[in-house]
Amino acid sequence: MLAKSLATAVLTLGLSAQATQLFSNTGTTSGWDSTNKEHKGTVQQVTNIVYEGTTALKMTQIYDSSYTGRYHSEVVKNNVYKRGDTGFYGFAFRLQEDWQFSPAQTYNIAQFIADFSDTGCDDFMPSSMVWLEGNQLYSRVKQGTICAQKTQTFSNLATVTPGAWHRVEIQANWQTDGTGYYKLWFDGTKVLEEYNIDTTIEDDRYFQFRVGLYANGWHDDKEMKGTQGTRQVWYDQIAAGSTFADANPSGW
Repeated sequence: MLAKSLATAVLTLGLSAQATQLFSNTGTTSGWDSTNKEHKGTVQQVTNIVYEGTTALKMTQIYDSSYTGRYHSEVVKNNVYKRGDTGFYGFAFRLQEDWQFSPAQTYNIAQFIADFSDTGCDDFMPSSMVWLEGNQLYSRVKQGTICAQKTQTFSNLATVTPGAWHRVEIQANWQTDGTGYYKLWFDGTKVLEEYNIDTTIEDDRYFQFRVGLYANGWHDDKEMKGTQGTRQVWYDQIAAGSTFADANPSGW
């Protein structure tokens, strides 16, 4: 359930100095602007495995060797940031207990993304992403222009344990003039802090915030590595706001 109405003007204006909690969701399928389920993927509201409260979101994707499309199972919140904004973004996530780590293949678990199909240079383009490579957590920022993109990757930020709930909080100052910053906390410990960098694309459109399983390695590598063709990730306590407490899965 959303802590504040998603129909308010605060949501359409994005984060500002006056904003507190931009949105929150306690692991329910309601309250999102859309749900992105591709091919055999599912997004389910469950009660048997939760981080806090009574519900969580269970994201599933299934590999299909005859399928050439992408593998998203995500929930979507629109208008979460644009260039010039500063905000905190957080969620709790849990991998299935028997998650098979494939060091050579990636699985994205959260992303900020916008539609650039009008530019002729890209379609839906993620800026920052959070993903797994093996048992390590990675993140990134996207820089430059949509037609000349550059990526700054932050590697080996933390070790992820299957079957355990983990917390991620991000603070970002979204700038393109070299004054931005990007920080990430994992289970309450700050594991990334980068200042005086470009943190987004040179464009003023709004970006969405999506959480969910995107098995991007299956698509990008054109194959599944390892033997685990069904992947599941649970999510709970997803939020964004102007303070750490607004986005901390254990703090609201």
